[in-house]
Amino acid sequence: MNGLILAGGKGTRLRPLTVFTPKPVVPVVNKPFLLYQIEVLKRAGITDITLSLSYQPDKIEGVLNEVWDLGVEITFVTEPHPMGTGGAYRFAASSVNDTTIVFNGDILTDCDLSELIEFHKSKKAEATIALAPVEDPSRYGLVVTDDDNRVLEFLEKPKADEVNPTTINTINAGLYILEPSILELIPEGENRSFEYNVFPKMLEKKIPFFAYIFKDEYWRDIGTPESYLRAHHDLINGVLKIFDVDRSARIDVATAATVDNVSVFGEGCVIKPNARVINSVLGPGVHVEEKALVENSVIWSHTRISSFAEIRDSIIGRSCHIGRNAVVNAGTVLGDKASIPDYSKV
Repeated sequence: MNGLILAGGKGTRLRPLTVFTPKPVVPVVNKPFLLYQIEVLKRAGITDITLSLSYQPDKIEGVLNEVWDLGVEITFVTEPHPMGTGGAYRFAASSVNDTTIVFNGDILTDCDLSELIEFHKSKKAEATIALAPVEDPSRYGLVVTDDDNRVLEFLEKPKADEVNPTTINTINAGLYILEPSILELIPEGENRSFEYNVFPKMLEKKIPFFAYIFKDEYWRDIGTPESYLRAHHDLINGVLKIFDVDRSARIDVATAATVDNVSVFGEGCVIKPNARVINSVLGPGVHVEEKALVENSVIWSHTRISSFAEIRDSIIGRSCHIGRNAVVNAGTVLGDKASIPDYSKV
């Protein structure tokens, strides 16, 4: 069995963070995001993994090959042109005559893939889709199943009054198991979407297509700043217990500084006297000057936060400069090398 991660997206919803950093390797608690998906695959014994790339592929290869001991065999495949999720699967998996576990490149989950695989085999399915229940189903495309978990229908973002959340509240979780026969449904070299092209064709042909519905599993699409920030808080606060949080970095914290036990720091961070860091993640080389505050935020590497500055519920990119007495309010997202002048508010 093989793993395939569809890591070709441009990450437009995460801009400006993804202007210089492809979404698959944005840092999540100071590790490239793809490492979390690779770890989930590895836990299920999937060690042959293909990464389907499109946007800034050299950067993704460089990040994963640079310092990380992955413990798996990675094959990098770059799409010749944007091919959609289904087309990318066809292009990347066409030479593999085996069952393939497919991950969308922005899904964070602690799903036990061994259980998903067992479900797929027990149903004698040609395709299995993982579904996640949500509180507000009107925000998503929904998937309708019968009592045997066979997929019946896809409802694309219905209006709130068109769906009863007590009966239909499951959405596509971006995780599939596909048999090689599914490749025959996708024209070679063409742009095709799983949601709009491949799955409807599977229903039309009455292919054995089943849904594995998450119960207690964690699931999050990190593709928006709000969700990306929330993923950090979930990880550092122990909501996802299967992932280890590295708190071993060597940092310089002044005696008079206040740093809680939840926050995570990258190598070489400097926290000056009377500065406060609360429920936050700081990347390598971040400097927090005297009496500055960082709370509920994510700060990428080598950013400098000047004296008396305040940052709350925000995401700050690499090598930024936050001026003296500046206030960065909740919901702010700054791209790499942004500069906030002294005494300003954003």
